[in-house]
Amino acid sequence: MTADLGTLVGQALGAAVRAPSPHNTQPWRFEIARDRVDVLLDPARVLAVADPDGREARLACGAAALNLVLSLRAGGRKVSTTVLPDPNRTDLLVSVRITGPAEPDATELDLAAHIARRHTNRRPFTERGVPARARQHLVAAAAEEGAKLHLVDDWARYDAIAGLVRTADRVQSTDERFTAETRHWTGRAPGAPEGVPAAAAGPPASLEPALTLRHYAGEAQLPEREYEQQPLIAAVLTPTDSPAQQIRAGFAVQRVLLTATRLGLSASFLSQPLEVASTREALRRLFRDDGEPHALLRIGYGFATPHASRRPVSEVTG
Repeated sequence: MTADLGTLVGQALGAAVRAPSPHNTQPWRFEIARDRVDVLLDPARVLAVADPDGREARLACGAAALNLVLSLRAGGRKVSTTVLPDPNRTDLLVSVRITGPAEPDATELDLAAHIARRHTNRRPFTERGVPARARQHLVAAAAEEGAKLHLVDDWARYDAIAGLVRTADRVQSTDERFTAETRHWTGRAPGAPEGVPAAAAGPPASLEPALTLRHYAGEAQLPEREYEQQPLIAAVLTPTDSPAQQIRAGFAVQRVLLTATRLGLSASFLSQPLEVASTREALRRLFRDDGEPHALLRIGYGFATPHASRRPVSEVTG
């Protein structure tokens, strides 16, 4: 690897680790070869209670892989990706191969520039609706990665999803193993390299919102706020729920999130119903004619919030 390429790969890895992950666990590792960067799952960082099958962790690694790809392309390199390239290595999720020089695509240059700006916003949004043109861009972003972004405009389905979020949240809040896991990873000090800092948590709601947001350690330190009543709900769907499709969904989620950031939108995850078996099955039935749901996003217009830090690249490469 030449010095210039080595610098570019280092920058791309810095972009990769900016991807979102459940509780900012950062469940990825990277291996660097002459013309290739491999993205691997770190099983020690998979949430044992919330994500026992590693679905959310694989999605996070897919998001990291997209950041890697966008950064390399923005740096003038042509790259190709292979999902699950080695059937004998289940931890090897994506191989990103650098195949030569290429002129950067304007859209991907723009998305790459927003990697460092994107962050999960767990705080209240305004009541301003997401306009049609922005919605079209978000849907097109998911389609670019072979997924479907379903914007929930049907009120019966919206209410059903909100009910599943509330149900799953109640189940998890009474599960001592789950609450212990959440406490371990949240309420961290400012600048902590992993986990969710207390300052990045959403404040307690002064009035119960339509969507129940996840409670994090440290949120009680913040004053109560009123949340928006009907944020846009978006579901990221693929045809099936195989590990490969979970990784591909991660690519799509990240392109949607970066597109949202570029459009001045904020987003956070509604993960609860995907983490409880009964509500996940109900969610699958709700979308049975559209595809397999991998992520639920809350999207709207928010305000500046603190970013969660990341481990240095040196700790995740080998």
